[in-house]
Amino acid sequence: MAEGRRVRIVGAGRAGGSFALALGDVGWQVELQLRGVPLAPAAHDVDLLLLCVPDAAVAAVAAEVEPDPAAVVAHCAGSLSLDVLAGHDRRASVHPLVSLPSPPVGAARLRTAWFGVAGDPLALEVVRDLGGRAVEPRDDRRAEYHAAAVIASNHLVALLGQVERVAAEAGMPLEPYLELAAGSLDNVREMGPTAALTGPVARGDWDTVRAHLAALAPDERAAYEVLARAAARLADRDVPDL
Repeated sequence: MAEGRRVRIVGAGRAGGSFALALGDVGWQVELQLRGVPLAPAAHDVDLLLLCVPDAAVAAVAAEVEPDPAAVVAHCAGSLSLDVLAGHDRRASVHPLVSLPSPPVGAARLRTAWFGVAGDPLALEVVRDLGGRAVEPRDDRRAEYHAAAVIASNHLVALLGQVERVAAEAGMPLEPYLELAAGSLDNVREMGPTAALTGPVARGDWDTVRAHLAALAPDERAAYEVLARAAARLADRDVPDL
């Protein structure tokens, strides 16, 4: 535990609130920077200044802060490199690979989460104190790193939204399909995506795929077809005319 470590967090939204609760729980002295308080001295008298602001605002916020050689200035934006913190000698990135829907839930999830980190070793100390695990994506591939995170989280939620809509047309609730999805995730964890793939595309049963497309509402077909083609790529199968 980092008894005595001091962190000032700029941004009191879901991410900032989650980090504040989680780091406070493991012994960090936490201060949330309030709106209206000048940013210039924000890096003074702390070990870490953590910018939990929207990605588009990180560079501007960092530029308002007076550099302090004793402090690490870090952001938690998955898509951004350390270049947006130019002007600060000690820079870092601490991006949690976990969704943070609210500060209490987010704080619990930060404990033992995976984090994408870069820069100053203090970032690794943050992860270690939270009981998490760190990965270091290539700095010139941050966009792909973050895109993968969006696909794994946000796009998965959007896909399950489609499941809910299509299931409702058949008079079915969402819950059984959530259990099905959870089992598929377990299979991917145990054997990898290729071996975990089952269903009509994996079998080459294109008649069933065509039947699904014919039955779906017109505004649901495009997503189904795109993902059927993605499944075919995974299964190394050619896609016939659909």
